[in-house]
Amino acid sequence: MKDRLNKALQREEFFLHFQPQVDILTNRVNGMEALLRWRHPTDGLIPPGEFIPVAEETGLIIPIGEWVLRTACKQNKAWQLAGYAPVTMAVNVSPIQFHQHNFIEIVLDALRDSELDSAYLELEITEGVAMEHVDQVIYKLQALRDIGVQISIDDFGTGFSSLTYLKQFPIHTLKVAREFVRDIPGDPDGAAIVQAIIAMANSLRLKVIAEGVETEEQLSFLQHIGCAEIQGYIFSRPMPEGEIKKMLTPSPA
Repeated sequence: MKDRLNKALQREEFFLHFQPQVDILTNRVNGMEALLRWRHPTDGLIPPGEFIPVAEETGLIIPIGEWVLRTACKQNKAWQLAGYAPVTMAVNVSPIQFHQHNFIEIVLDALRDSELDSAYLELEITEGVAMEHVDQVIYKLQALRDIGVQISIDDFGTGFSSLTYLKQFPIHTLKVAREFVRDIPGDPDGAAIVQAIIAMANSLRLKVIAEGVETEEQLSFLQHIGCAEIQGYIFSRPMPEGEIKKMLTPSPA
């Protein structure tokens, strides 16, 4: 797998799909999440759950992740140049990527090369990343925020983050993990956790996005408890650029 992954980058076998992040009241697409896909010439599509852990273990996630970042920024800028209203592009960042000594410079280079305004890039990190070397993480997050990049905590609720530290992190968004969304509103414990996360995010003046929303019942419950945005199959599955851009709003003349 390692050799095939290495060749995949060289042979340009990777590509991106995009999943919309949608305003729960207006159905307007406010953002997109860039999701890595791999089509092997003989094996076909390889699930991310199979190759991403290998990429992380071998360190190949560093060049692959940089490719994702650069490609996502260029695509977002291309949509703007094509006359669509600007949206935020969310890009997942692995722990090994985030802790690179030159990570800030890599982000700046991607923004400069694409000519994308930093306000339209959002980097997603997990709670696990946030809780490693907290002082360094806060410093790096603040540096990213200072250049205008949005920061979100992905899969919130699945880790063990301290609320004390959470208050100190210069972040913009909490993403409610799909593990909790999946069983609402029928599961009282899951519903209580989701409601608590959304209430906390609202009180901290953070944007909150519920991931993995698939049913009208889930959507209705989330709307009732004050969730502003959703991401999930109820609106759209991840799709290639040619299909997903149809969901973008034309920029006002």
